[in-house]
Amino acid sequence: MRPSGQQGSEHAPQQRARGRGRIVTKAVEGRSRLDELFQEGCAKIRLPDTFSNEIEAILINSSGGLTGGDQIEWQAVAAGGTSLVVTTQACEKVYKASSGTAAVTARMSAGPGAKLHWLPQETILFDQSSLTRRLEADIDASAEFIAVEAVLLGRQAMGEAMNTGLFRDRWRIRHGGQLVHAEELLLDGDIADLTAKAAVLSGQVAFATILYIGPLAESYLTKIRDIIGDHGGASEWQGKLVIRVSATDGFSLRKILFPVISLLRNGASVPKVWNL
Repeated sequence: MRPSGQQGSEHAPQQRARGRGRIVTKAVEGRSRLDELFQEGCAKIRLPDTFSNEIEAILINSSGGLTGGDQIEWQAVAAGGTSLVVTTQACEKVYKASSGTAAVTARMSAGPGAKLHWLPQETILFDQSSLTRRLEADIDASAEFIAVEAVLLGRQAMGEAMNTGLFRDRWRIRHGGQLVHAEELLLDGDIADLTAKAAVLSGQVAFATILYIGPLAESYLTKIRDIIGDHGGASEWQGKLVIRVSATDGFSLRKILFPVISLLRNGASVPKVWNL
């Protein structure tokens, strides 16, 4: 018998990852400079040399992945006249959740004439994983904003698939103080059956949404459609360009994303960590 007052290991609280990271830029003599850097818990930010006017921030989840109950929040602020690109060190892996749901929140803002590019690498959802994600951005009317969110339902190269689980994605983007883009995505329950439907993914396991807000949206539309071909679609309205693509695997998806991102970045390549 267990001594009185002693608890079994089955009742011990499970460890959960917590992290918050924040980066703020400022303009100094016409160049982008770091103004504020904050990191807490498992959220880390590194700033490699770019040898250009653009500051690149690499986000790192030092816990090595996410599972139910983990929480991470990122914030990026590009002050007026600065250029900031935010990416991740690697794909974010979301593992099977024994209980609870992982939560990732990204809050972005860009001042007058700023460029803010949110370019994280893919999120990989393992079988029985549970994730809710939020992307919120407040962009000045004269700023440029790019957001890319790519998702892989399992790792096909490893023979893995996401058969069941939960994935909820929420976007709220404001431009010049007005809400210009809002969307809700929910994949819940039998993911394999749901994504096999023609109206969802037709069995594809890799997909991405790309959003561009800026003065060149209309001029990019035809070129973007040429790049993505029959792998997705693109539409433009009042300075907002929305692109959705899907593919059979992560490698095929990247072959679409690389030229799309480069075009939207006026010829600049994806961040170097994407190629490692």
